[in-house]
Amino acid sequence: MALRDELLKSIWHAFTALDVDKSGKVSKSQLKVLSHNLCTVMRIPHDPVALEEHFKDDDEGPVSTQGYMPYLNKFILDKVQDNFNRQDFNRMCWTLCARKNLNRTHLLISDEDAFKIWCIFNFLSEDKYPLAIVTEEGYMMKKGHKRKNWTERWFLLRPNSISYYVSEDLAEKKGDILLDGNCCVESLPDKEGKKCLFYVKCSDKSYEISASDKKRKQEWIQAIQTCISLLKLGRPAPHRESRQKRRELRQKQQAEQEELELRMRELQTANENKQQELEAMRKKLEEAAANAAEEERRLLQTQTEQQDRYREDLEREKMVRQEMEEQVAQKSTELEQYLQRVRELEDMYHRLEDALEEERGARQDEETVRRLQARLLEEEATKRAELEQIHLHQQRTISETEAEKQELAKEGTAKESALQAAMLQLEQLESERQGALEQYQDVMQKLEDAANNTRTWKHKVAHHEGLVRLIQPGSKGPQKITNWGPAAFTDAELSLRKKDWQERKNRPAQTQ
Repeated sequence: MALRDELLKSIWHAFTALDVDKSGKVSKSQLKVLSHNLCTVMRIPHDPVALEEHFKDDDEGPVSTQGYMPYLNKFILDKVQDNFNRQDFNRMCWTLCARKNLNRTHLLISDEDAFKIWCIFNFLSEDKYPLAIVTEEGYMMKKGHKRKNWTERWFLLRPNSISYYVSEDLAEKKGDILLDGNCCVESLPDKEGKKCLFYVKCSDKSYEISASDKKRKQEWIQAIQTCISLLKLGRPAPHRESRQKRRELRQKQQAEQEELELRMRELQTANENKQQELEAMRKKLEEAAANAAEEERRLLQTQTEQQDRYREDLEREKMVRQEMEEQVAQKSTELEQYLQRVRELEDMYHRLEDALEEERGARQDEETVRRLQARLLEEEATKRAELEQIHLHQQRTISETEAEKQELAKEGTAKESALQAAMLQLEQLESERQGALEQYQDVMQKLEDAANNTRTWKHKVAHHEGLVRLIQPGSKGPQKITNWGPAAFTDAELSLRKKDWQERKNRPAQTQ
């Protein structure tokens, strides 16, 4: 909780700096930038859509501190951990508020010192900073207690009460809602065609109120809840308490200022005494400086003589060094030539080793190729033997196949001859069937003629005798039905024909 309070101090300064019109409200686009910067420096995952989702039901433009606090608490302060750089956080807030509040024209300290003083001011400020001055006013709809009708009133929130008037000029007061620690304020669902409802429950009455929009409803609920919380804790209104603290602070600063002036006078007296002592010391220092100048002149002369001697010695050493450098250069050239010859010999030795290694590898490759050729020859001989065996087997198979073909040709010839015999028998049976059919037609014609004659004679007899003989029932025995009509053959003739047909059918089968 202490961390949240400390962060709120700097965030309040940044929010106030963005309030250019001093209306207590900041545009949503600026709050998006502020929220993104806060999440970045405090190492919190930032959701750019969260702000729009939070205020999607409020399209009236800028947002106040009380409207921004729920989003700040839910999406930023509730997720913050003490794992970020406090100096980066304070510097970001300082960058925003310094542009508005710091006049660099008459600034006697550096920007870095001003930033440090601002951080110290925030650290030493009140526990609840910035001041939560509870002031809310505006038109809202109030439900009556007797008529239960809705009337528009001008509401004014004070530390321990809510007064409502006919209009904003406060000329005609309609009543007060007295607040104490036992009161509560809660949101209500929409009903009776009214939206953005909430009610204030006191010890004696409950008041139903309808705000103009959801944002104003939330601001009123938070402001009333703040007043109730302060009354419940037994604390006075925050702005009165802060006024008393500032008065005590001014008195304390005035006493410290007087004490500081007294100490400054004492320090001034002590400073004059020190000035006299310093003047005496200055005279002594001037005498000592004259003595030191004379001593320095003598030392300079001695030093000049020594420098001349050193210069001569240096010339001699320079000539000796030049000779030594020539000798070293000559030796270096010889050594470089020797090293060059050594490198050439080493290069030749390496090339000989490479040639021997290549020759050794070529011999090994040759031996490998010889072994491979021998193996291939052996495999070729084996394959030839296998091919010869396969060829012999194919020859035997071809001969066997030729014999089978001849047998099949013989069987086909026999079957063809049997088929021709069967065809001849079939033609003979067909001719016999045609002859039998002709005989049957002749017999049927004869029967029809005989029946006509019988019928004629019966009529004649009946005509002469004068009576008709009753028709007698025929034989009830089964009739023989053949291909040539009913009762065309006797049983003996039919059995003989059947036997003859069986013999002719079996004769071609025996022949095959």
